[in-house]
Amino acid sequence: MNRPLVDMRLDGVSARDASHGPVEEVSLHVRPGEFFTIVGPQRSGKSMLLRLCAGFAEPGAGRVLIDDEDITRTPPGRRGIGFVFQDGALWPHVNVFDHVAFGVRARGAAREEIARHVPVVIGRLGLTGLEALRPAALALEQRRRLALARALAVEPRVLLLDEPLAHLEPTARKALRLELARLHRDLAVTTLHATRDAADALALSDRIAVLVDGRVVQVGEPPELYWRPRNRSVAEALGSANLLPVRVVEVRDTGVVVESPGGPRVPIAAEGTWRSGAQGLLCMRPESLGMVEAALARAPGFPGTVALRAFEGTRHIYEVDIGGGAKLRVELPAIGASHIFRLGDDVRVEISSETAVLLPSE
Repeated sequence: MNRPLVDMRLDGVSARDASHGPVEEVSLHVRPGEFFTIVGPQRSGKSMLLRLCAGFAEPGAGRVLIDDEDITRTPPGRRGIGFVFQDGALWPHVNVFDHVAFGVRARGAAREEIARHVPVVIGRLGLTGLEALRPAALALEQRRRLALARALAVEPRVLLLDEPLAHLEPTARKALRLELARLHRDLAVTTLHATRDAADALALSDRIAVLVDGRVVQVGEPPELYWRPRNRSVAEALGSANLLPVRVVEVRDTGVVVESPGGPRVPIAAEGTWRSGAQGLLCMRPESLGMVEAALARAPGFPGTVALRAFEGTRHIYEVDIGGGAKLRVELPAIGASHIFRLGDDVRVEISSETAVLLPSE
């Protein structure tokens, strides 16, 4: 990018919108050149935040700033922002070349500059040879690439992405996800991305903010939020998680001992202040769990019976009934697996105090 890197700040922003969900006193800082993702369920306020940044909506309170310049009331066309809408928002009567050239022409670029610059952007997004086609003639992935190309052609100060990978089939989604990562590596444009997809958020982001009911619940780097969520909402927003109701039965210097209804006592590390008798949720990512035959069990864990199994190429997925109406999902790598468990096997699900986290009961 030819423009210098900028940062973006949301300072106590609030807004109400029936179609996009509320935003409640949101303060965020997107650093220069950062890929920052807002992740949350439908109608959590993600799209509304992007609209406020772009100038398509005005906040009822708070400010939007780029490099300390207050742009809260600045018209959208003067903000230097590129926006990729969830549905692409392509014009059905306009071909690929003119889509990409639109913003460049609008800023008064000479014909020679357009002829030189637009093919470069088209090539970067893998659309060379499709310049004369209209959106209806393109596959969905190509239409998403076109929307990205149009937004990047104007060399925006900030790029806003509203669910750019939504509704793509899995192979195309992975391919375009890698393309987004490559584009950000090469262009380093400050990017604010909204998605409800945990895999997209974890793979692409320098940092993530989890948004629930219009409020920021937790901000951090992907591994921090994935392995150390603050509460149930964060844990579930970032992927599959076993959330087992437990009670603290002992507090130690190194952590706590917890007990599930009718289950064994298990020592784990725990952050924060916990007291004996407190109720909580034991959060365990399926891939962090181990599983052994019951007779060979040595590590802390939960005895149970294999109730379901599935093979997904690189991994075996098991559902283990541990009693009391509770089941644990366990994901084990298929490559190098020393044992394949069968339905009805008596097993012990082993946990690590380094990856299990005790969350407040909700």
